[in-house]
Amino acid sequence: MAPSNRGYKWWVVAMLWLVCLFNYADRQAIFSVFPLLKSEIGLSDVQLGVVGAAFMWVYALIGPLAGWLGDRLSRKGLILGALAFWSVVTAATAWSHSYWQLVLFRALGGFGEAFYFPASMSLISDYHGKDTRSRAMSLHQSSVYAGTIAGGTVAGFVAQYRGWRSSFVLFGSLGLLLAVALLAFLREPARAQPEKSSPPDRGALAEIFGNKVVLILIAVFIGANFVAMIFLTWMPSFLYRKFGMSLSMAGLNATAYLQVASVLGVISGGLLADRLITRRRGGRMITQALGLISGVPFLFLTGWTLSVPVVVIAMAGFGYFKGMYDANIFASLYDVVRVERRAAAAGVLNSLGWLGGGIAPVAVAIGSERFGMSACLSATSAIYCLIGCLLIWGVRRYMDGEAGGSLFKSRLSSEA
Repeated sequence: MAPSNRGYKWWVVAMLWLVCLFNYADRQAIFSVFPLLKSEIGLSDVQLGVVGAAFMWVYALIGPLAGWLGDRLSRKGLILGALAFWSVVTAATAWSHSYWQLVLFRALGGFGEAFYFPASMSLISDYHGKDTRSRAMSLHQSSVYAGTIAGGTVAGFVAQYRGWRSSFVLFGSLGLLLAVALLAFLREPARAQPEKSSPPDRGALAEIFGNKVVLILIAVFIGANFVAMIFLTWMPSFLYRKFGMSLSMAGLNATAYLQVASVLGVISGGLLADRLITRRRGGRMITQALGLISGVPFLFLTGWTLSVPVVVIAMAGFGYFKGMYDANIFASLYDVVRVERRAAAAGVLNSLGWLGGGIAPVAVAIGSERFGMSACLSATSAIYCLIGCLLIWGVRRYMDGEAGGSLFKSRLSSEA
């Protein structure tokens, strides 16, 4: 582990926490101003869905390249370069005056942000071994929720009083300042060494797609991201339309309860997974499955209820159990891939997961025209149930067997 200062590894998590906060604040801000974009630029719900999805489509397309580069180039350079790029794009979004300009800037934002997670997760995994990895990654994951709250709330509040463009300039400017500041403090660690007994190099993609547990984790992430993007994209508009909330209150309520609960869930999920992994090979995946299955009734209730207090409780419950799943997205992956494939595997996972997420905003816009937004939100509970069961099956089939045990033990021995 490098540098030698053991306390520094937690400062790394803190610095990346701030970067990730802007990563999510910048992408979430647009959803709180959908009602203004709809009236000012004259967009339909399907066009708004495309604006939201453009980010995810490009993000998914660039993911494998970002992961490949993350295994070969300076991760510090990729992280801070990406932060500076997407911050400029975020600020430039304020000058959009047409549908296609919005789509273009959202797509460019997806391009920049795609480089962050593969590089940052690889960097954290080199600072944190098997004993602290879930806790480190779960603490980092809490920035996703803080950024989502900040993006949704600040954008809605500023839009209500200063117009929708001002928040994009604000977030972009602060992000650039952070990129400059971290140049002096963030340090690149020595990369973890490959396992002594590593099999012959078959190429990153062949190795990743030849691993059945990785395929299960990817399939589950696609489903989980599909559900998450429905809520991130349409919940502010849903509350604005169904319950008559103001822009600022819709932006706050759509993010705060769900995301604050997710912070508690992600911390619980990290602690639980680090305990379970010492007792059972699939401990992190079991924690994820528990979160998914437990979130099912809350997802159904979110779209079904007509009461504001009940929808708040439902969002908080969904958020908490979503956090338990999120805490181990990358930690579970790193239990079953070689250390020299971490960034590539994270890039592929991110790419395919966000490809699934990119379908969600448009699919729900189309579905809501026929069935209503409430029905579409409640239907997401079936997806959570399905992927939760898939994870349980995967643990029993591949992690509890002899082959799974050998695979898991080889990962731990390489990090001992």
